[in-house]
Amino acid sequence: MGAPLKLDEKLLDYCVSDQERTYLKATIEHGAMNAAAKALGVNSGTIRQAVDRVRYRAAKMGYAPDADMTRPTTGPFVVKGTSTLYGEDGQPKIQWVKTALDKEAQLEIMRQAVEAICADVKPTKTMPPPPDVNGQLLSVYPWGDPQVGMYAWAEEVGENFDLAIAEADMCNAVDYLVERSPPSKRGVLVNLGDFFHYTNMAGSTEKSGHILDRDSRTAKMIDVGVRILKRCIERMREKHEVVEVINAPGNHDETFAHFLNVMFRTLYENEPRVVIHDAPTTRHYLRHGKCLIGVVHGHQTKDRDLPGIMAAERPEDWGQTKHRTFFRGHHHHDNRVEYTGPCFVEQVRTLAPGDSYSVGGGWLSGRDMKCIVMHEEYGEQMRLTCGIDVLRREYE
Repeated sequence: MGAPLKLDEKLLDYCVSDQERTYLKATIEHGAMNAAAKALGVNSGTIRQAVDRVRYRAAKMGYAPDADMTRPTTGPFVVKGTSTLYGEDGQPKIQWVKTALDKEAQLEIMRQAVEAICADVKPTKTMPPPPDVNGQLLSVYPWGDPQVGMYAWAEEVGENFDLAIAEADMCNAVDYLVERSPPSKRGVLVNLGDFFHYTNMAGSTEKSGHILDRDSRTAKMIDVGVRILKRCIERMREKHEVVEVINAPGNHDETFAHFLNVMFRTLYENEPRVVIHDAPTTRHYLRHGKCLIGVVHGHQTKDRDLPGIMAAERPEDWGQTKHRTFFRGHHHHDNRVEYTGPCFVEQVRTLAPGDSYSVGGGWLSGRDMKCIVMHEEYGEQMRLTCGIDVLRREYE
């Protein structure tokens, strides 16, 4: 038989229901799960499952008497690992406890924040469509890696950048391009990912843990980002009969992309002229006559593989179209390559400057935003560009 469980009343703090508390308290009082089950008139397996849940929850926070872990942490941190030095008598002498931010807690905080915001959101009223739109045309406005929330210092990287600059540049670029676009029936605002520079309290990327240069607090960043997106959608509603929005998850904002979808779906739930493509997928697709458009951030796939992925994921659309383009971000460079299919894969620039990390590494690129106008039968017919120099000359 194994050693008896070390259970004490401190574990009661990790119970989340009265039933768990009752089962754990009886086990402590009777000294064994079988005895507790008999006293309560329930199956011993039921007792064991409840006690195991409590023990797991406590261990995650750093309290596990069985493993000599007796110094719990507090949320939003969880124990990542421990190292214990034992003496010759077998008793612990020194213990190192390593903690990390609890990702589940972070997601819960984000979820609650979005729900709280949406609770006060009043759906936007519908408005009549603009007259004389061209039903054969589709205007695509790709945003490459906006990096809202990034901070850059001109003395270090050549140009300043913060929340205020990001808001001005993004809104002015959309104004410039919408004004010059033909009155296409459909206008699609494509956020190619990394709309937000970070999505956690630590200000780091989720996968690599890279610490990012950031401007202000997370809540303020969200507020500015939401305002930018709403402002640009409203501007596009003045020109296009149907405004569609895609928020692709990036490596900087994998979770916030989905929260943007939730919020704007709520905001425009009464407006049929605004369509939020809110599928929780890495890739999105749009069909416009004989045109097929793919959208992805690009940090998980190679460009040469995207045409094959498009054909596999949208076989009927692939077979019925002849003008195919996959838009992607991530690398910030302007690059357009035609692959067999035919299918173009187009990397899109960003309006944001490089931060200290990218500039230090020599990863430099031009800065602009484009509008690509497509005809349902003939494919791309027009391409408009708003470079950073245009913004500085026209709007400052």
